[in-house]
Amino acid sequence: MKSFVPPPALHQLLAALSVIAQEEGVTAYVVGGSVRDVLIGRAIGDVDVAVDGGAIAWARVVADRLAGRVVVLDEANGVARIVLRDATFAHIDVAQLQGSVEQDMRRRDLTIDAMAVRLGDTMLLDPCGGAADLDAAVVRMNGSDVFDADPLRLLRAVRIAACLGYEIDAQTRAAIREQARCVNDAAAERRRDELARIFALESVYPALRLLDEVGLLDAVLPEVAAGRGVAQPEEHHAYDVFDHNLHAVEAMDVMLAAPRAGEAQPWLAEILWEAFDWCAPALRAYLAEELSEGRSRRTLLKLTALLHDVAKPQCRTEDPDGRVRFFGHSDAGAEMVAQILRSLRFSAREIAFASLLVREHLRPVQLAPPGTAPTRRALYRFYRELGDATPAVLLLALADAAAARSARMTPEGWSRQVAYMNALLVRSKEDEGIVHPLRLLTGHDIMSAFRMSEGPAVGALLAALEEAQAAGEVLNREEALTFVRRLATEGIAEQ
Repeated sequence: MKSFVPPPALHQLLAALSVIAQEEGVTAYVVGGSVRDVLIGRAIGDVDVAVDGGAIAWARVVADRLAGRVVVLDEANGVARIVLRDATFAHIDVAQLQGSVEQDMRRRDLTIDAMAVRLGDTMLLDPCGGAADLDAAVVRMNGSDVFDADPLRLLRAVRIAACLGYEIDAQTRAAIREQARCVNDAAAERRRDELARIFALESVYPALRLLDEVGLLDAVLPEVAAGRGVAQPEEHHAYDVFDHNLHAVEAMDVMLAAPRAGEAQPWLAEILWEAFDWCAPALRAYLAEELSEGRSRRTLLKLTALLHDVAKPQCRTEDPDGRVRFFGHSDAGAEMVAQILRSLRFSAREIAFASLLVREHLRPVQLAPPGTAPTRRALYRFYRELGDATPAVLLLALADAAAARSARMTPEGWSRQVAYMNALLVRSKEDEGIVHPLRLLTGHDIMSAFRMSEGPAVGALLAALEEAQAAGEVLNREEALTFVRRLATEGIAEQ
């Protein structure tokens, strides 16, 4: 029998919860993933507790004692979340037991999440054989009806298996495959949250392959599945659109993680972070920044990598000589991505970010002919239109290139790709004359000097002047006045 020995910080928290439970006259258990993770030595960021009575009321008492706050998640079933200020644990989820603790455990979806330990005790309650499945590194359903009870569990089983690196047993795998289409019966917000948890994993690519094997990828993201069998030009290493999109996620996994032994191309990360060393802390903080409801920019970037060529099937054409083209797939893809994320109830900020990345993912390599540096004007427009999405677009362009070349990508070729993207980022950060030119004239200056009324024409002249400054064509106030006079005389501001 495995021993439940929580680490010191968790032991201290559970001891405090045990005292509160005794004082309030309830029996409380640490349950589910919290027990599982302690048994296998994984770090715990949140804690799951089940109580035998008055779960929400007890949660409010705990929150008051621990200086937290309560969010009621499901009043009918007695589920609440205690949000803590403690940096060690994000929150405590408190739920009402459904029957006895043994009955409650049997209602759970996976055996490895159907274990409990009473607060103040160390004895493991394991009615479903979860400890044995932990030893065998197996994800197994608790019964044949678990997915009927909640179809979101189909996605959750795959996420847990991918997160732990476990196998899904044959019977469970068959059940998932048989019921895969039912996953869309779960509310869109819940599917969004489960997908976000998958894309927040350090290694998303294996999870996507597992989702594909059991039919869930086709069910949840049929637009991605449409790329299966859609041939691409030879330079894409013979990958169809479907595999190319998945390999872009694989490249992003490697790029954004610390180099690991055994990877086929560990130098993808080594070369990248050596080049970006000058901004590495800021770049990692940028990727970790929350865009909405706990979902980070890194999570959305990996999801966007999967979707970046989603419109290629509908945009594919073939020339008489057999050359394959995908005209307009970036613009069409941006619209599709917005629609996909909107249907899954992602936030407006996330939708704008992802669709912009898809629309512009080819832009970095189209800024200048091969072997030449982009002009100041091209860079000004690039930075102006991408704003704070610039680093993410550069990373997506790199992942796209790595996926296209795949095994044919060499360290030398990758170094050239990274150096080019790094140079774009350096210029965006260091050359303020391009990104934010010093204003030489104000709107009032223009109206006064040229006897113009306030309106769109003045704004158009200011915008044209700023671009000319960024391009290095206007260097001082006198040249600015001459430039604006010429435009005003030619009527350009009215166009």
